[in-house]
Amino acid sequence: MSRKHFGTDGVRGVANQKLTPELAFQLGLGAARWLRATGQPLQAVICRDTRRSGPMLAAAISAGLASEGVSVTDIGVAPTPTVSFLARTGEYGLGVVVSASHNPAPDNGIKFFGHDGKKLPDEAEIAIEAGMTAETTRPTGGAIGYITADATGVEAYLQFLEAQVPERLDGLKVVLDAANGAGYELAPQILRRLGAEVITIGNDPGDGTTINAQGGATKPQTVQAATVEHGAEFGIALDGDADRAVFSDSLGRLINGDRTMAMWARQAQLDGELNPPVVVGTVMSNMGFEQYLVQNGIQLDRAKVGDKYVAQQITATGARIGGEQSGHVIFPELAPTGDGLQTMLQTLRVLKRSGRPSREIFDDFANWPQLLINIAVESKDGWEDLLAADLATAEEKLTGRGRVNVRPSGTQPMIRVMVEADDVTLRDELATRLADRLVTGLNGHIEGKVDLTHELGD
Repeated sequence: MSRKHFGTDGVRGVANQKLTPELAFQLGLGAARWLRATGQPLQAVICRDTRRSGPMLAAAISAGLASEGVSVTDIGVAPTPTVSFLARTGEYGLGVVVSASHNPAPDNGIKFFGHDGKKLPDEAEIAIEAGMTAETTRPTGGAIGYITADATGVEAYLQFLEAQVPERLDGLKVVLDAANGAGYELAPQILRRLGAEVITIGNDPGDGTTINAQGGATKPQTVQAATVEHGAEFGIALDGDADRAVFSDSLGRLINGDRTMAMWARQAQLDGELNPPVVVGTVMSNMGFEQYLVQNGIQLDRAKVGDKYVAQQITATGARIGGEQSGHVIFPELAPTGDGLQTMLQTLRVLKRSGRPSREIFDDFANWPQLLINIAVESKDGWEDLLAADLATAEEKLTGRGRVNVRPSGTQPMIRVMVEADDVTLRDELATRLADRLVTGLNGHIEGKVDLTHELGD
């Protein structure tokens, strides 16, 4: 059974158009009915990012939950992983986040976490959709859920993060770009608690219309330039809900998710702590990254794009780290989902433990030329048949020389074409041919091109 509303990462769309308060209310109903059926505590914890539509949608979904007997604790603006932490450590059967992550400010989204702190699997999302319009008798009187605003649980999350860095960060100068998003308060706070000197940018959410607009993890050039400008050792860029992070070395070069995992895995191996010697990446992970791991006796296991699929593969392989180029990185012994603040601290630990400057670690390997083209389309239907012949040709030409991956976006009306090759000319020729075929055949247009050789994935 397919899902009508849920994509790769929850329900997402333009707030008050595709994602309306009415839909949020119905999602609350469906989630409450699913929760009751599972026998988990009828308690939910909810947070949001800094978007203007956040309070509206949080109120609507909370009302839906409460109308089916689920009590809701609203912790306000907080990073997504805060809800994951509280769901798995508190008496909550459900975690709810109102956020569209890296999407622009007019968008918003809703995603759910289970009692274990993990994002709900596909089958649970299907059950929630089925429950959205089910005919039931709603509770009355004291059986109605109660909604409480209470942010006291956030301190426990900060203490959890602080305990992960026994080396402390004294003397380390960093630039932090919070994308005017959910991490704008907590991220600099935890860095300063640990002794770092922090220069903040992108930490003024204003009227809720500037999230992800000028910087953050999807526009890392902002933090890259600021790191050089301020003479910092390291730059940190979070996305809108702070569940992912990318970085800059001291020379302003981008450290994306692949390179972050390479840094961490190699240091763990040197410390005798990488058991098993496996890293989980995705089909988008660069071959240069994979070659570096293999040369050091580490296996790269590729999952589908989407951090919940990475999490599933981590469980299957027993890996101690996994993630995506975009900066979603999971450390399963610490948390079951991506956490940008945690990724930030674990990466800073590598600098401390290795005693090497970021610019030196960056030069440990070079990426293969990799290009991503995003094609905006009205409908994704029929793209596989349309590209079948061209894909077969591309795969034949790339045998032993690279890879091609075409996939529809799970969060936006786009099809993404990625080509990686040992030669830039071959890469660009094949990527352009595939993109042109999609534009012509699906009446679309090229939304953007990203050279993933030196940039981050989406």
